Amino acid sequence: MKKQMSETFLIGAVLAAVGGYLDAYTYTCRGHVFANAQTGNIVLLGVKAAGRDWSGVLYYAIPILAFVIGIFIAEQIRKRFTAQSNLHWRQIVVLIEAAVLFGIGFLPTGGLDMLANVLVAFVCSLQAESFRKVNGSPYATTMCTGNLRSAAEQMFLYSQTKERRFLQSSARYCGIIAFFILGACVGALLTGPWGGRAVFAAGAALLLVFLLMFFKDETESREGKA
Repeated sequence: MKKQMSETFLIGAVLAAVGGYLDAYTYTCRGHVFANAQTGNIVLLGVKAAGRDWSGVLYYAIPILAFVIGIFIAEQIRKRFTAQSNLHWRQIVVLIEAAVLFGIGFLPTGGLDMLANVLVAFVCSLQAESFRKVNGSPYATTMCTGNLRSAAEQMFLYSQTKERRFLQSSARYCGIIAFFILGACVGALLTGPWGGRAVFAAGAALLLVFLLMFFKDETESREGKA
């Protein structure tokens, strides 16, 4: 069975590094928030609603809405471009992500941090919806809780059965988490001296993903003709 490049560990590792990088970026220079996952925003929305702070509710509702819109757009791209032979639909998603991140880099820090964080939430929703498997197993590139649970679960199954496939699966999840941490470390180091424009590095990494997917597609096509 032919494995898609978008489901390889290499792509998953790069995307996880981008996810960690963006979390460090938004926390370091965009208002000390984590824009990748929306659990915190949903909790804070509830807190504001309990206090009848409706402006606060709106503040946290906007990035949640941006995340939802990203899911809809990713699915629409998948539906419309799945039959394309020259360009994989996930490559289109990656190009959109990269374009948005490069745009964020030109937004000044401070007054426009909210807009930057909303756009990062949008980018992360595109990525979370479009890249959901590595080597056939479900995973996430913009958050680590599910990956950590899966790593522990697979390690438990290995301890019970001694089947090597469970150990290998656990190792892959741990590797994805490690690259997420690496991305966060690099993001923290670069955001300090580069400020808001540090997000350009994440955009460049996504362009690399785009190119890697294109190269692999060509390789698989040649193999199919052999």
